[in-house]
Amino acid sequence: MSFAADYLREVAEIASRTDAGAVERLAILLKQTRERGGRLFIIGVGGSAANASHAVNDFRKLAGIEAYAPTDNVSELTARTNDEGWPTVFEAWLRVSRLRPEDTILILSVGGGDEERDVSPNLVHAVRFARQTGAAVGGVVGRVEGYTARNADVCVIIPCVISERLTPHAEEFQAVIWHLLVSHPLLRQSPARWESIT
Repeated sequence: MSFAADYLREVAEIASRTDAGAVERLAILLKQTRERGGRLFIIGVGGSAANASHAVNDFRKLAGIEAYAPTDNVSELTARTNDEGWPTVFEAWLRVSRLRPEDTILILSVGGGDEERDVSPNLVHAVRFARQTGAAVGGVVGRVEGYTARNADVCVIIPCVISERLTPHAEEFQAVIWHLLVSHPLLRQSPARWESIT
């Protein structure tokens, strides 16, 4: 088989093995967030930060959820990193945003954070702070042993079918899951542009 065929076969296998029940529970959690007037804070680093920015747009425009990504403000992000350190950038941002019990944070990540191995400690701090404030925690991650998967209210685990492509598959399926969510009957309030054209 060609590499392209192998890769697409992996994508199909991941889709078939993803826990649809976890996705449904995440849709319910986000619906409840909207109903109680809560905000959605979508947090990721690297490619997942880019996904967070896109997802914020979709949740706001298509699902009517007040949503934000702390990485969208690069000035604040880099100032906090420079002055206070990388591990606390998201926690500090959430403090200034006055995270409250009505809100939800959604972690998009390959691993979900691992403080012991110093991988994405900022995600760990964000999840820990959300738990302290009583906010809900959701996740879409690629590692079941990461901090997010172990501490979220609902976490969709992207199945790993080949370890050497964990990152691209985890990040591409973040997009699959959030597009599924904003298309979900429980959440969708507005059609996308092309779907609105008859």
